Amino acid sequence: MASTTAEQIVEKVGGPGNISSLTHCATRLRFELKDASVVDQKAVESIPGVLGAVPQSGDRYQVVIGGAVANVYADITNLPSMKGGGNKAASDADVKAAERAKARGKVAWLDAFFEYLSNSFRPLLGVLLGSSLIIAIAAVLDALSIVPFQGVDRLTAAGATWVFWDSMWKSVLYFLPIMVAYNAAKALKVDPWIGGAVMAAVFTPDFLSLKGAATTICTKNPTLGTDQCVAQIFGLPMQLNDYGGQVFVPLIMVAVLAQVYRLLNKIFPENVQMVFVPFFSLLIMVPVTAFLIGPLGIWLGSALGAGLAWLNNTVPLLFAVLIPMIYPFLVPLGLHWPLNALMLSNISTLGYDFIQGPMGTWNFACFGATAGVLVVASRARDMEVRQTAIGALAAGLLGGISEPSLYGIHLRYKRIYPRMLVGCAVGGVTIGILGWMFGSVKTGAFAFTSLLTIPVFSPMWIYAISIAAAFATAMILVIASDYRTPEQRAEFAALQAEGSADVGPASVAPAAAAAPVAGGVGTLVATRRVVAPIAGRVVPLAEVNDKVFASKALGDGVGIVPSDGHVIAPVSGVLVTVPDSGHAFGIKTDDGVEVLVHVGIDTVQLGGKGFQLDVVKDQRVEVGDLMARVDLDAIKEAGFDTTTIVVVINTAALKSVTPAGASDVSTGDTVIDVEA
Repeated sequence: MASTTAEQIVEKVGGPGNISSLTHCATRLRFELKDASVVDQKAVESIPGVLGAVPQSGDRYQVVIGGAVANVYADITNLPSMKGGGNKAASDADVKAAERAKARGKVAWLDAFFEYLSNSFRPLLGVLLGSSLIIAIAAVLDALSIVPFQGVDRLTAAGATWVFWDSMWKSVLYFLPIMVAYNAAKALKVDPWIGGAVMAAVFTPDFLSLKGAATTICTKNPTLGTDQCVAQIFGLPMQLNDYGGQVFVPLIMVAVLAQVYRLLNKIFPENVQMVFVPFFSLLIMVPVTAFLIGPLGIWLGSALGAGLAWLNNTVPLLFAVLIPMIYPFLVPLGLHWPLNALMLSNISTLGYDFIQGPMGTWNFACFGATAGVLVVASRARDMEVRQTAIGALAAGLLGGISEPSLYGIHLRYKRIYPRMLVGCAVGGVTIGILGWMFGSVKTGAFAFTSLLTIPVFSPMWIYAISIAAAFATAMILVIASDYRTPEQRAEFAALQAEGSADVGPASVAPAAAAAPVAGGVGTLVATRRVVAPIAGRVVPLAEVNDKVFASKALGDGVGIVPSDGHVIAPVSGVLVTVPDSGHAFGIKTDDGVEVLVHVGIDTVQLGGKGFQLDVVKDQRVEVGDLMARVDLDAIKEAGFDTTTIVVVINTAALKSVTPAGASDVSTGDTVIDVEA
């Protein structure tokens, strides 16, 4: 039976043989499956550590993990079952998944288009976020009149040091087209270095110097106040543009390059493709990009931006409400990438963007709803939802990432979305009215809308008030009406009541008070103590001969130098971890206390020798139930320390965890006091 999160995910999506390829983004595992119909959706979503699952058209399948996605991805790729045959998972640095052999549905091409956009931008989110924080610091310094970053003569006003500071974030924005071209080429299975090289050609000093050529004619655009230059190349007119920050140009260019690249691979034999395919790709695509695709891409980006700008200027309130109201439906489907591309295009073309301000109100409405869930879950003592909400809220407020909230909570509890949409509307109306009165909110950077990037928006006070209104509205509505239906509240209360009836007196102090469950139905008896799973001498955790346990990195607890080899359950709950080696047991109680019993130091190396299991994973145990019999002499003869560690691994989520002092104990004696 699969035990780790990675093993369970692979098993539930159909096994290694059903996985054609695997990549990951900031929060999701992205599978390309041979047959997506065999996936057990409910089973996938029930795996510990999985926040949600999203089937897509064709045989694509996404599993939402959250911030730990890179670790889970690495665990999957390192599984022995994933190493052989043609099922080895491709990393984000390798060639993307093979194109679907069979497309399903009438809009498969549309799904492929959005996937193309997603794959082109997704790997860049980290550097975009990093650059947005750099400009946020600059904005704060400028707002406080410490350093005049926005001055006309910045080199004189701010000094060379701070001009250099600006270069750190502008490097990302200016050379963004080359990065997008590289990723887009990978997405379409073209040599990414060719895509990057074609786009880089229009950034070279030689290309930029064409504006000063004797045959180049420049005219002043009276509307934009910019120079429009046309150079004569091979006797043909070529419009010269500044391609810094442009995203539509590389997206269109790579789409054309892919067709040229495949044609060249068919024409030339394999033994000469390495030379002639790149040669002719550059020879064809650099002129095509400079003469045709470049001007077309800039025109397209400018036209779309101008259309949205017209809507924003003509009916600003409608625009301000429309953006946050559609985002909650675009993001879960991955359909928000075109708007992201428009934001980047606006910054490049206009020098600022006006979409991100209203978009920020949706993000904070999302985070506000998560905060409301956190409050309600804490009152109801729902440890699982509370921990999920804490992680999602941290990812949102500090990183501007909404996926953990959406997939981990909001899409699982349908009552949340209507309340969150009210927050979106309130935030949109606020930013729309204030923007109409005092000027619309703009930003000069592509910013993840988090607390850290508030300073990049101007007027900052309008943006701050608007996102606060969105956050507070959604949070208050969720707190006032609960995120669960009456049926879900009753089901939760019944489970807690059932768990309370099964808890024995050894794990619950007689004086334990019954805590009310949210909704007024049922009671929950909290775990009050953890008993000794093995008889022996209690020692402080700091004295245990294992640096990880001694540092309390895995939680607070005690060590026990055993005098008897019978291992019992220290609390009542479900065994979530029982390795075949029999050396460790993870138990989760009904009220969310997670206890780990680890028999001996490094005894996993014995491979089960000296251990006789009496329980299996997922089995429910009551305090005092026999879990294993251990041959302590055999462990000592093998050269291993028999000290048994007992820790509460979710110590940080509990009010208090108090280990007992050094003493001799029998099985069933209290060794840790717990207050959940």
